[in-house]
Amino acid sequence: MTTSLVCVRTLVIDTATKACSVALFEGETLRASLYEVIGRGHAERLLPLIAQLPDRGKADQIYVNVGPGSFTGIRIGVAAAKALGLAWSIPVHGYGCLALVAAMAREKHPGAAPIDVLMTGGHGEYFFGSFDQENVALGEIISIKPAQIDDYSKASLIAGDVEVSGPSRTWADILPDAQQWHLLQDTAPLKPSPVYGRPPDAKPALVTV
Repeated sequence: MTTSLVCVRTLVIDTATKACSVALFEGETLRASLYEVIGRGHAERLLPLIAQLPDRGKADQIYVNVGPGSFTGIRIGVAAAKALGLAWSIPVHGYGCLALVAAMAREKHPGAAPIDVLMTGGHGEYFFGSFDQENVALGEIISIKPAQIDDYSKASLIAGDVEVSGPSRTWADILPDAQQWHLLQDTAPLKPSPVYGRPPDAKPALVTV
């Protein structure tokens, strides 16, 4: 992150995928974290997990995964982060789901570049993004169909929860984890608003007069 983290306590919330995780940092030092793969039920699990952290998660700032990912999961995480930020009178920031997955993959595979990330999206589609050695996105995050993977993905290392196999490809099975948030310390924070990655399913009705 772009601001100094010395002595700053940070609560990190990640509910953008089937995993639900929280972490508490003192500066860049991880104090405690909890991680569960639950599929659904983030609304029921998130606050109890935060309550298990030291001082019930009380922090000087909050970072939350804003997506793209699960529409419901993202909304739950962002809403909780904003509510706690308001209650504690502290700033709330966002970070990208695919950016964190790419950074986690690079920790496991140093020197890999670019890294393509594929995460489960909606309606059978996948969220796709490619990241360079500095973890900068090489273009926009988009939603693609399974048949389009080879059209977009050219990297030898594929990270995320979508298995991609092939003689020249390595798959890193990764879900975002709040305790790995520190890997994005050199990345500018995002606004704490959901990034859905694809248009909403419901379209406004046309009104005729």
